[in-house]
Amino acid sequence: MADSATVPSVMASSVLETRQARHEAGQALRKKTPRSAHGEWVPAEGRTDPVSLLVKQGESRIQDLLPIRYERMSASPFAFLRGSAAVMAADLARTPVAGPIVQSCGDCHLANFGSYASAEGIAIFDINDFDETYPAPFEWDLKRLGTSFILASQEGGSSDKQASRNALIMATTYQSEMARLAPMSPLEIWSDRIDLAAAIEGFSDKHTRKGVSARLEERLESARDHFGLVSFDKNVPKLKVKPPLVTRLPAKDDTIRDAFARYAATQPPERAVLLSRYRLQDILFKVVGVGSVGTYCAIGLFATPDGETLLLQIKEAQESVLAPYLSGPSYDNQGQRVVMGQRLMQASSDTFLGWTHSDPVTPGRRVKKRDGSNRQFYVRRLKDSRLAAIGADVAQEGLDDYAGLCGRALARAHARSGDVVMIAGYLGSSDSFAEAIVEFSQAYADQTKKDWKGFVDAINEGRLPAKPTN
Repeated sequence: MADSATVPSVMASSVLETRQARHEAGQALRKKTPRSAHGEWVPAEGRTDPVSLLVKQGESRIQDLLPIRYERMSASPFAFLRGSAAVMAADLARTPVAGPIVQSCGDCHLANFGSYASAEGIAIFDINDFDETYPAPFEWDLKRLGTSFILASQEGGSSDKQASRNALIMATTYQSEMARLAPMSPLEIWSDRIDLAAAIEGFSDKHTRKGVSARLEERLESARDHFGLVSFDKNVPKLKVKPPLVTRLPAKDDTIRDAFARYAATQPPERAVLLSRYRLQDILFKVVGVGSVGTYCAIGLFATPDGETLLLQIKEAQESVLAPYLSGPSYDNQGQRVVMGQRLMQASSDTFLGWTHSDPVTPGRRVKKRDGSNRQFYVRRLKDSRLAAIGADVAQEGLDDYAGLCGRALARAHARSGDVVMIAGYLGSSDSFAEAIVEFSQAYADQTKKDWKGFVDAINEGRLPAKPTN
C-alpha cells in the first residue's frame, strides 16, 4: 500500500464545540470536498488484482475451508461483494473523503443488517456484523451499502432504475436521519434504537407489513427451543451435528476450550458469577457467512447440572480490512476491536460480549499461524439466525422499505461515535450527496461485476480451490 493511500483516522474532536459551530464547520467542508465528488469512481493506476488480495487474505485461514468460501463468492456479483471487503477497502482508500470519522462497520452491505432480541425481549433492527469494524470516513460504509443495494436489486430482477432508486432511498434516509439526530443530546442519541415491529408498521407495502409482522412474532419464540441446535438425553444436553457446515473437529477442540476458559476467567466479577453457574458441555464448529469462511467459528453449549443451557459463539477476529489504509488504533487482540466496535455502534449490545485468545499473545504480533495457535477471538451469545434473517425477508418482499430501514440504522450507528452535527451540516438538505452515493454505487457495482468475472475465471482455470461455476 502506498503512503498516499493512508487516510488519517481521528474520532471527532469537535464535539465539545457548540452545535452552531459544528454545523458551520460541516458546511465549510464542502469547499474542500464538494458533495458531488463522492460520485467519482475510477480504478487506480496499478490497482492490485482482486484475486491476489483474496489469496493473500486466505493465507491465515483454515485452508480446508477456503474452497467453500470461494464457491459461495462465485454465486453472483453480490455474493462476491460480500466476500471481498478487502478488495473494496483498498479501492475506497483512493476515493475523496470529507473529513468526519465514525466507528465504521467496515463490511457494510445489506445482508449485514438484521434483527435480534434486546434484553427486554424486543426485536431491535440494527447492524449485526462487526468483524471489520474500525474508525473510518463515514462515506465508506455508505458507498459499500449503496453498491450492495444496486447488485442485490439487479440480482432480484429489478430494473436498473429501481436498483438506483433503492440506493437513493438508503442514502436520503441516512441524510434525513442525521438531520433528525443532530439536535438531540448525546444521551438521547445513545439511547435511540429501532423497534422493528414499530418500523414495520411504517412500511409502504401492505403485503410486506403483514407477512413480516407474522414471521417476527413467530421467531421471537424460537430462542425457547434452543434454535433447534440442542438435543436432550436424560436431561443431558448435546449439540446437534448438521454436516458438512456444522460438525465436530476433535483436533481443534482444545483450542476452543482453552479460549472459552480464558474468556470466562477474564470477565467482570458480576458476569463471572453468572458464568460460574454453567459448565462447558459441548462444542461444534460452524461455517458461517461468506467473507468469514475459513476463520475459526464455534458454538459452545454451556449447561447447569439441571440441564439449563446457554449457547455462546466464539469467532476468530483478524485485523480489519480497513486498518492498512487508516492511521487508527492498534490492538493486541483483534477480538477487543470487534467488541468495542459493536458496543459503540449497536443500540443494545450483548451482555456476554468479550474477547479471548487461544495461546499467550505477544503484544504487536500479527497472527499468521494456521494450526490454531495464537488465534484471537471474540465471544457473544449465539444470535437467533431465524430472527436475524427477518431483514433478508424484508429485503426480498420490499427492497425499497428495507433500504430506508438500513439507511436509518446506519445513521444512528454513526451518530453514536461521530460528530452527527458536523456530518449533518456537510450533508445539508439537498440531494447532492445522496445522488453522488448512487452514482458511485452504480459505477462500483459495474466494477464488482468485472472483478467477479475475473474471480470466476480464476476458479475455472484452477488458480483458486473451488468448484467451477457453470
